[in-house]
Amino acid sequence: MREPEQSGTPPHSGPTVADMVKANEANWDARTPVHVASEFYGLDGSRTAEDWFAPFEWQDLGDLRGRDLLHLQCHLGTETAAFADRGARATGLDFSAAALTEARRLAAEGGRDLTFVHSDVHRAPEALGDRRFDVIYTGKGALCYLPDLTAWAGIIASLLRPGGMLYLVEFHPLLDALGPTPTPDNQELLLRHDYLAGRGPLRSDSPHTYTDGPELVDARTSYEWRHGIGEVVTAVSGAGLRVDVLRETEEAPWKRFDTMVPGDNGWWRLPPDEPIFPMLYALRATKG
Repeated sequence: MREPEQSGTPPHSGPTVADMVKANEANWDARTPVHVASEFYGLDGSRTAEDWFAPFEWQDLGDLRGRDLLHLQCHLGTETAAFADRGARATGLDFSAAALTEARRLAAEGGRDLTFVHSDVHRAPEALGDRRFDVIYTGKGALCYLPDLTAWAGIIASLLRPGGMLYLVEFHPLLDALGPTPTPDNQELLLRHDYLAGRGPLRSDSPHTYTDGPELVDARTSYEWRHGIGEVVTAVSGAGLRVDVLRETEEAPWKRFDTMVPGDNGWWRLPPDEPIFPMLYALRATKG
């Protein structure tokens, strides 16, 4: 899971899309040891797998017992573990070999029977072979690393069994457009980046990741693509999936702005005297 992190300007020439995806892979390999040691992830036991979910997610997902579930872009497998705890036969897939090494270690230490597959999302069908799934889950900082949502949605449709469900929980593009985490002396809600696609990916050369911890030593460059909600819905429905839930929520799983206050479920929201705007959205779609 990640917080939107966008600095720099859209590139006008130079690296190909494949080059940018490889840069992102190297960047996430470099982030992994920082994330493993961070207080943010709380892998020392200070946080649980359930902490990463809003209550509405479990309502939308329903009973997972005995269901084959694929978690795309799973990173350290924190959410993947929660699915296993709720009875799913869970598989995590990610393009970072370093992250999956840690995910496998954490699963073994927690006594969880999880499968992790090393693959870019675009090559998931090749990596998974003839395996098909009842549920595919993705989000909270995943789509911005995908250049082509039409291809992504088609891959998901091909991996779902008839009647299977895609469930996406993602940072709202409006929150992305507000830019990275504000500095202590600049907490204004101002648009700093595009909401919509169309002007290419944003390049970041930040030494910082979204968690606490030391700066990255190398592989600091990453690229993110903008995807508006209209683009997401169109891609999903165009792949033959029927959208039956689309939520927007003002809550976030971390304290993005200093003025945010905790809710009853441990997530954060702005206080009543500040504007209400969506920080995350959720989409559920079914394969007919």
